[in-house]
Amino acid sequence: MTQLARAAVVESEDVARRRYLESTGPRRFARFWREFIRRRPLGTAGAVLIIVMLATAAFADRIAPYDPVEIRFSDLLQGPSLQHLLGTDPFGRDVFSRIVYGSRTALLVGFTASFVGCTCGLLLGVVGAYFGGRVDQVIQRLMDVVLSFPLIVIAIAVVAALGTGQDKIANVIAAITVPIIPRVARVVRSSALSIVHMPYIEATRSVGSGAVRIMFRHVAPNVFAPYLIMLTAFLGQAILLESSLSFLGLGVQEPTAAWGLMLRGAAVDFAESAPWMAIFPGLAISLAVFAFNLFGDSLRDALDPKLRTL
Repeated sequence: MTQLARAAVVESEDVARRRYLESTGPRRFARFWREFIRRRPLGTAGAVLIIVMLATAAFADRIAPYDPVEIRFSDLLQGPSLQHLLGTDPFGRDVFSRIVYGSRTALLVGFTASFVGCTCGLLLGVVGAYFGGRVDQVIQRLMDVVLSFPLIVIAIAVVAALGTGQDKIANVIAAITVPIIPRVARVVRSSALSIVHMPYIEATRSVGSGAVRIMFRHVAPNVFAPYLIMLTAFLGQAILLESSLSFLGLGVQEPTAAWGLMLRGAAVDFAESAPWMAIFPGLAISLAVFAFNLFGDSLRDALDPKLRTL
């Protein structure tokens, strides 16, 4: 073999090795997020807001200058100042501190309800698409019943049935989880229907694989993209729904710091005399929902092959 041929072989091996390394999971993951940041600035802005919100919730005890539940009669209804950046409420509690700690409540309820609801919807969608027939019909009719009611109506009905209280935040999470399930199940089912009839699924059946293995080893991973998109999309809706329930008195109860609860106390009695009590919690809710919606829409565009640009 000539020296030129050896050099060509070595170069081809180097190219193959480089391509292999670039195709590994971590490289693909890093390349995906580099392209996401470069091509989707709005989604990146939403992701930055989400990271800020997560950091605020994680370090709330260090960021908040005051105890969010401590009552100070000497500081009742003070406007924004250097001492109280966003003012105080009728009990003398610092509004900024309550907003910071309220991010924990919003993320706890939002992430838990969205994750549990989307995961249950994933399971029901995959099971219905795989078995079909009567199993699929029963699941879809149950989903249709829940879908016939708006999100807020189902949530109010569930939380009213389970009860409310200071130590019953799990009931609020359950009330938000229930209306999420059928919406995710329908989307996942439509994606799974095109997968269960693929030749490789038939080949997997032919070698004796069981239904559980096929559903969760071969079908579920292929519908993970719509599941992830729905998960991020419903995070914002879950936060908004929790704020709505707290505003109506059916969600988180005093003295827990929650954005919707802060709006409830400022909506009518202090709308003119202390507008900062409603403006800043409302702004926090709007930014959180806006961030998750921006990120979810951009993630959908990035993961959809029809919308992805080369």
